[in-house]
Amino acid sequence: MEIQLEYYLVISLVMMACGVYGFLSRRNTLAMLISIELMLNAADINFAAFNRYLFSNYEGHFFAIFGIAIAAAETAVAIAIMINIYRNLKSIQTKDLEEMKH
Repeated sequence: MEIQLEYYLVISLVMMACGVYGFLSRRNTLAMLISIELMLNAADINFAAFNRYLFSNYEGHFFAIFGIAIAAAETAVAIAIMINIYRNLKSIQTKDLEEMKH
């Protein structure tokens, strides 16, 4: 029994919606980073699912692996920035970042 494409798209849509909501509603930079990761994972699910149902090669899987690698690099850089912000401000809330502009 094969799982239909719509099921993958619904899961991806829920993950994307949770990521967008989390990014827009949170004021903590770590929570915002996790929300961005959710959105990137939703895109990776779409790459793999559309590849499975539209093509017979592995291009979608390679795009998904490339997306995971980009997400890992983005996470490493973002956490390094957050550590630097925390060392300077003792907080990682977005409202406190206004002090860094001056």
